[in-house]
Amino acid sequence: MEQHAVTTPHNDLAEPHSHSHDQGSDSQNSHTYRGNIQLNTIDEAIRDIAAGKPVIVVDDEDRENEGDMIIAADRITATSLAFMVRYSSGYVCVGMTDEDADRCDLPPMVTRNQDKKSTAYTVTVDAAEGGTTGISATDRAHTIRLLASPDSGPADFTRPGHVVPLRARPGGVLVRAGHTEAAVDLARLAHLNPAGALCEVVSEEDPTTMARGPELRRFADEHSLTMISIDQLIAYRRNTEQLVERVVETTLPTSYGRFTAIGYRNVIDGLEHVALVVGDPSDNGGEDVLVRVHSECLTGDVFGSRRCDCGDQLHQAMEEVYKEGRGVVLYMRGHEGRGIGLLNKLQAYKLQDDGYDTVDANIELGKPADAREYGTGSAILSDLGVKSMILLSNNPTKRAGLKGHDLRISGRRSIEVNVYPENLNYLRTKRDKMGHDLPSLNAWEAAHTPGHAGPSDNPPE
Repeated sequence: MEQHAVTTPHNDLAEPHSHSHDQGSDSQNSHTYRGNIQLNTIDEAIRDIAAGKPVIVVDDEDRENEGDMIIAADRITATSLAFMVRYSSGYVCVGMTDEDADRCDLPPMVTRNQDKKSTAYTVTVDAAEGGTTGISATDRAHTIRLLASPDSGPADFTRPGHVVPLRARPGGVLVRAGHTEAAVDLARLAHLNPAGALCEVVSEEDPTTMARGPELRRFADEHSLTMISIDQLIAYRRNTEQLVERVVETTLPTSYGRFTAIGYRNVIDGLEHVALVVGDPSDNGGEDVLVRVHSECLTGDVFGSRRCDCGDQLHQAMEEVYKEGRGVVLYMRGHEGRGIGLLNKLQAYKLQDDGYDTVDANIELGKPADAREYGTGSAILSDLGVKSMILLSNNPTKRAGLKGHDLRISGRRSIEVNVYPENLNYLRTKRDKMGHDLPSLNAWEAAHTPGHAGPSDNPPE
């Protein structure tokens, strides 16, 4: 097949830049390291994207911890796609905006998206005209360019096909720190139609796994490719674009003490969020600020529901932050039911009554186990002057969502929650399926093992 004819990315590709890592007058994000791995600049990446060259983009170690090869959909050729296929998984996707996906009438691939990262796969496509079987590099490059063209429409594609479009979140990497969003953002920054082909780079040392870390850097250097991180791209966009606006600031006396309530609005989706602040987070250079990023939960926070531990976490966080004397409790709207919405959450409760756990109930409804994104929260914390934080959370994976935006996680404190008959299975599912750290649940179970001299075998009513 045509893909195997390519042995080097230089055939028919744009002349490579000299990636000497000389930062010169490039952007302030230019001298970025990931561990001991040197990355190129965002400006270099934009130049290469505009020229049609592949760019390697790495995400966070706590997320997929992979490197994707990204090529602007406008500029892709049979040769550059063949190079991508040769050194990758071959599962070529195209990141697109919602508007472009709607223009091409690309509905979701499935009604129940169970992807762990909530990747928004659509139906697969081939170009209706101008190709053969659809799988060759020539055919797929043609399909990809057609997806990026503002003049194409539903009739220009057949379904299913050999190219996998993905819907990027509005707001790009500022909202979701994913490769899909990076592909769209890079194309837009290069003043091209906002779409990009992407595929994961496979390890040459062990072809059964993905390339990571130093191997990706060696691969990029060997083929004169730019290599950047999504964190860099987030920082680059933050320097020139606004994701949130500070709307109002007032005092809020509570049963735990007096907070400063600062209201924010996301300029993309219009959602409103509140930061409860004690002291000045920017003191001490904004380092080691005690932070709770709390997802709204009407049933737990307001109604005192015992199905979850949300109310316990919110109120303990407010108490701890106030006692600390400096910190932030950030109340995030749009996170109800781990991002699926209030009514869907109530439907999930009904399924839990029938024996589903909290994860499987979401999936049964066709929703992700966790659909929350933390880009907005990161932008708010950055606006408050936070540089590094001690995170009040039982969810270790929240670290990945809050990195970027020049933020670092310097530590994490678990929050004690109450164990009730109504939330016992919920807490066990969060621990066993979602990796949450729940010392209070562990202590309760230890106290109720056979032969342990402790309280009764039932949680308190």
